[in-house]
Amino acid sequence: MAIKHKRLGKHGVLVSNICLGTMNFGWHTSEEDSFKIMDRALELGINFFDTADVYGWDVEHGHTEEIIGRWFALGGSRREATVLATKVFNPVKRKANVAEVNSDGRSLSAYKIRKHCEGSLKRLKTDWIDIYQMHHIDRDCPWDETWQAFGSLINQGKVVYVGSSNFAGWDIATACQEASKRGMSGLVSEQSIYHLNNRMLELEVIPACRHYGLGLIPWSPLDGGLLGGALEKMETGRRKGESFEKNVAKNRDKLEKYEALCREIGHPPGEVALAWLLHNPIVTAPIIGPRTLEQLESAVRAADIVLEEEILQKLDQIFPGPGGEAPMAYAW
Repeated sequence: MAIKHKRLGKHGVLVSNICLGTMNFGWHTSEEDSFKIMDRALELGINFFDTADVYGWDVEHGHTEEIIGRWFALGGSRREATVLATKVFNPVKRKANVAEVNSDGRSLSAYKIRKHCEGSLKRLKTDWIDIYQMHHIDRDCPWDETWQAFGSLINQGKVVYVGSSNFAGWDIATACQEASKRGMSGLVSEQSIYHLNNRMLELEVIPACRHYGLGLIPWSPLDGGLLGGALEKMETGRRKGESFEKNVAKNRDKLEKYEALCREIGHPPGEVALAWLLHNPIVTAPIIGPRTLEQLESAVRAADIVLEEEILQKLDQIFPGPGGEAPMAYAW
């Protein structure tokens, strides 16, 4: 198994072509197992870790960052070996904190960016965040304020790069143009939902990433497990839940063809779905969210899969995209 390292879009930093997502740490995966997964990820060559200030969910917002911080504190150059990304935008409600309107809402105000950055740094037990990502667009807050806040954190050495998540194509363009006016490098990455069964990014987000030199970091690359062998899991009772069953029923025709194709080429469906993303040059690293070591190992195996052009065409037939890029996808 060979993890490759590539630049994040047009930028100089080198990251692994698989990104370790940590959203399961602390509520689906124990702290002990989370430590094992992170250690094994580094052994495999995965140096790109993604988290968010709200991860930890039902246990407590920020709990996942605390787990990562305790792992960094074990030493062994763990922090130095990791390109660390976290996020700001959502409410972060902590049991020990007094309710506070600016922090408990969703925004990208300078007040919130500064305060939440300090909270993440403390929980992560680190002096800096490599990629500080806006978790969503805030169109009510002026870019003057947002970029001033990020610029201040960069000047203080607390943030190295700024990324976006869940931005529309025109949001990426606006953010980059506004940053350029201030002599800033702007966005380095966009983290968004993208997989075989949801290819809407191909209309405008991917062209925007290409134009401005952003690396694309797809989340939910297996469509919540749908592309990970859903039919087999349903038959063996390994994956249940009303919403999942409805999604399987809605997509059954496509899934039957997809899983048959995966059997034909001799690779598990989940690995094929990741390999398909890795064939797109705009994709820097799909985010995987392993709950176990085996899920981590499986994702890494996907990096070795080469999909021939004939297979890529068959996947396009099963999961057709929006027809290309805008406006040619719907006009001339």
